[in-house]
Amino acid sequence: MEKRRYTLSFCNNKLFALLLVLVSFCFHHATANCREKTTKHISSQPPPPKYQNELRRILLSIALGALAGFLGALLFALIVRSFVRYLNRTPLLKGPVIFSPKISPKTLQVALASENQLLGSSPNGKYYRTVLDNGLIIAVKRLEPFESGSPEKSVKRKIQQELETHASLRHRNLMSLRAYVREPGGGLSLVYDYVPTGSLEDVMHRVRDNQLQLGWEVRLRIAVGVVKGLQYLHFECDPQILHYNLKPTNVMLDAEFEPRLADCGLAKLMPNLDRATSGYSAPECFRNCRYTDKSEVFSFGMILGVLLTGRDPSDPFFREPASGGSLGQWLRHLQQAGEAREALDTSILGEEGEEDEMLMAVRIAVVCLSDFPADRPSSDELVHMLTQLHSF
Repeated sequence: MEKRRYTLSFCNNKLFALLLVLVSFCFHHATANCREKTTKHISSQPPPPKYQNELRRILLSIALGALAGFLGALLFALIVRSFVRYLNRTPLLKGPVIFSPKISPKTLQVALASENQLLGSSPNGKYYRTVLDNGLIIAVKRLEPFESGSPEKSVKRKIQQELETHASLRHRNLMSLRAYVREPGGGLSLVYDYVPTGSLEDVMHRVRDNQLQLGWEVRLRIAVGVVKGLQYLHFECDPQILHYNLKPTNVMLDAEFEPRLADCGLAKLMPNLDRATSGYSAPECFRNCRYTDKSEVFSFGMILGVLLTGRDPSDPFFREPASGGSLGQWLRHLQQAGEAREALDTSILGEEGEEDEMLMAVRIAVVCLSDFPADRPSSDELVHMLTQLHSF
């Protein structure tokens, strides 16, 4: 980096010296012409009969003056551009970076240094619940350092810029980033609002163990909230933001079972972040590593399938030939055979009107789970499709 800066500085010095030589030459030539005209005017000799040489000198002076002005303007523009780029360069912030007025840096540092309640862990880090001195309950996600150690400053700046962008997102179905802290070893601690109900994965696990009853209306509300969060990221953010790791563990539920998408974009920011989504990733992500908003529609289709069937995509049932090998293939097969009712979670079968809504939702899930991205609806279209099933 230092060598590059020295090279740029050397080139800028050479350009500046060249411009000075050209400006001096133009000034010297114009002064000489002026001196020659003055001498001829004072002398009693008559002017030469031919004015062609004089006209050439005037034109040459004008051309050189214009060239000097252009080069001067170019030099000025380069100086201004360099100054603006220097001002726009994102400084690396140290210590806690706070986005909420309810959190103070000192209070946060004290809370992070104390022993906190462990909520869960993954290959990339751990999740904690902690209480600040002012009584505010927060959730802290501590990410492990990069595989290659502390990243370069340019990578750190990119991560910082992306985190600041995500902190500016405001939607009821998104988890808001309240603060982050850069750890000395290269890791990150991300601070979010604490959501007491846990993730959709936790809730569905309790449903399968008969510890919780979750009716169709609540499940449909969860599905609508998830797709509304995607709609905001895909259509209302400029530039478009992709989640990159949509799955039930990243769908948090508040006390009213209102969903909030967590970890938006983290899989893009941190290359070593776990992307093993247990069957929630679209086929094109494995075939050609291509990821688009339609890939997230596929992941949503899997989540909708889980809400409808109550089954986890990693269930041993989907390794049997009768299931077709996946939740999506199973739903598609039953839909084509006119037996979609057999896929529904029996614990939510109730009134006839609700059953009709669930069967329509199976059709929507099957379309979302198409192998071809172009055949899947957009998140914007999905909002209209799902809200037509029930009034929200």
